[in-house]
Amino acid sequence: MANREENIYMAKITEQTERFEDMLDAMKKVVSFGGDLTVEERNLLSVAYKNSIGPRRTAWRALSSIEKKEEAKNSKNLPLLKAYKKKIEEELNRFCNDIIALLQDKLVPAANDSDAVVFYQKMKGDYYRYISEYTSGDAHKKAGDQALEAYKAASEKATADLKTTHPIRLGLALNFSVFYYEVQNDPAKACQLAKQAFDDAIADIEHIEEEQYKDSTTIMQLIRDNLTLWTSELEEAGDN
Repeated sequence: MANREENIYMAKITEQTERFEDMLDAMKKVVSFGGDLTVEERNLLSVAYKNSIGPRRTAWRALSSIEKKEEAKNSKNLPLLKAYKKKIEEELNRFCNDIIALLQDKLVPAANDSDAVVFYQKMKGDYYRYISEYTSGDAHKKAGDQALEAYKAASEKATADLKTTHPIRLGLALNFSVFYYEVQNDPAKACQLAKQAFDDAIADIEHIEEEQYKDSTTIMQLIRDNLTLWTSELEEAGDN
């Protein structure tokens, strides 16, 4: 059986060759060795899951759009389409539940610094948010509630322990605000959260750590782009 270093090496090779499910297997083996992950290791794990689930989220959205068009014309192919969409949902469920279990059972309990706790709780919020995207009814509400709980836990820790310009804190603010906008249908709250994070970071921009500058400013730009879009939508809604 390959040791920790060999699995990390294979994770990097499989990332370069875009074999993300193989990358996932390698990183799950790293987690199984126990203890907290290094910054590099947790980033590799995050990349592996994100790129395994990303194409399936895109596929599900495309299928949902096609389904609406097919329903409008009462297509005889609807059962085929619905069966394929269900298959994608089952795959999404497998990946999301897999990482959530890993986070709850191993990674969060083993986290030994604030960066790691915020990173993992944010990740937990993200994957519950993804579940809420393709579920409905009680399952949608439950996933939304669990995402909110994880994001709030991450926010409390980030506010207490991480600088306003820290890329993990900014990444959390970006995703938490998207959650309010897309899942909770609360654009005002999304704007408030995003604006607060952006303004706080701008106020401290002179004290940003050099090695974090690129990551932090990139995320700040994404927050500002969302804020611009959401604010204009709120203004339009107010005019109507």
